[in-house]
Amino acid sequence: MPRFRKKPFEIEAHRWFKNGDHPDDGNECFTTGPFTGEKYEGHVVRYYRHPEKSGDHICWMCRTRMHEHGWIDTPEGGFTVCPGDWIITGIAGERCPCKPDIFEQTYEPASPAGSD
Repeated sequence: MPRFRKKPFEIEAHRWFKNGDHPDDGNECFTTGPFTGEKYEGHVVRYYRHPEKSGDHICWMCRTRMHEHGWIDTPEGGFTVCPGDWIITGIAGERCPCKPDIFEQTYEPASPAGSD
């Protein structure tokens, strides 16, 4: 049976802990009201919302309140982003979350440009 190896390629990744952590999320903040000074919803990782689960619901994956989670749209649909997940930008510009343990097993730091 033919065997294949995945081609090596570099990705961009940013660790996400709260709204606004991704560098492409934007820096706009509320100027009035109860959320004055807090950042608007991110452009990449949005606030987690679900019509059937309150923000006080506990995540089955990380045991943190859903209010502290994000949501990211991907080509395959949307995914919940737990605090501490990595947001990967793939070779076609697509973005998706990756759990820290999977990220550590799959990726290693790339050499800075021109250091080879």
